[in-house]
Amino acid sequence: MSEFPKITAGGSLLIAWQLTDKRVVLVGGGVVAASRLVHLLCADALVTLIAPANNLSKEVTHRINEYAARITWKDALYAGPQDLEGADMVLTAIDDNEASIRIWEDAKALKIPVNVADVPPNCDFYFGSMIRRGPLQVMVSTGGKGPKLAAMLREKLEKALPPETEQAIDKVGKLRAKLRARAPGVGGKLGQERMQWMTGVCEVWSLEDLADLDEPAMDRLLDAGWENRRVPDYQTVLGTGVWWKTLQRQWKEDGVRWFAGGLLSGVLLFALKRRYIDQLNHSFRNYIIYNDTRILMLSMDWSLRTTLINSNFAHAVNRWQARASHSASFDMRGV
Repeated sequence: MSEFPKITAGGSLLIAWQLTDKRVVLVGGGVVAASRLVHLLCADALVTLIAPANNLSKEVTHRINEYAARITWKDALYAGPQDLEGADMVLTAIDDNEASIRIWEDAKALKIPVNVADVPPNCDFYFGSMIRRGPLQVMVSTGGKGPKLAAMLREKLEKALPPETEQAIDKVGKLRAKLRARAPGVGGKLGQERMQWMTGVCEVWSLEDLADLDEPAMDRLLDAGWENRRVPDYQTVLGTGVWWKTLQRQWKEDGVRWFAGGLLSGVLLFALKRRYIDQLNHSFRNYIIYNDTRILMLSMDWSLRTTLINSNFAHAVNRWQARASHSASFDMRGV
């Protein structure tokens, strides 16, 4: 096995494209265009929207009014290459295939990256299924092969993200800025030390720990950690007074496990006891005492049966516990 990463050809280059104040031409005003518009506005782009008024969806109309400073709307159909002049990116989201191909050809002639909705061969890039938690952005892409599958996978991944993710990332960003202020410069030995130290902090501190960092705690972490080229733990930086937070987290994790285990055990014991009661009831109903020439039916009221059943059940549980204890002792002796 090679020590280097395996090359898997046929993929896309997943990059975070910085579009702040870059001009993007978006042709179309329907549902797909609305989705594209959301992505562009989240990236702080300057959008030129080309679409007739009667083709605008309710959401696109709302965005035009809400972001009038960032959206320039042309109430018209695409006219030609002149509509693309000065653009850094071109997106089409229209049902007219011939018009989409014409826009694609014009963009390629002007060497402008272009995406034609739902036509992968005519796309320089794709829109994946996005997870957005504050500064965190995660894209799931199938290379245009299965957009619905990408969306389903994105939902599963989003549910797996801890609730502290957004706060933790914000705090790490602030900590990095403070570190750069203390140790400025690009590259070289100092740059490598900064990177290694920040990597160590992210490995030693959990997301919950990082989310708890405030400005004074960051300064203490830098004083005790960076200045000595080491990574102190959570309690060292925030003080022994935070022991209860650590304990509370442990209780939360253990509590879930104990509750699940207790619930399962209770269900199993109830089922076992119920089955035991049914078996005894069946035996009592068919229990006949023969006494010489007469037959005596033994009838027991419910309270007596319950007393006997509980007694026998308790005896069975005690035997099971003793057997389990004996097995545990044997296992410990074998360690």
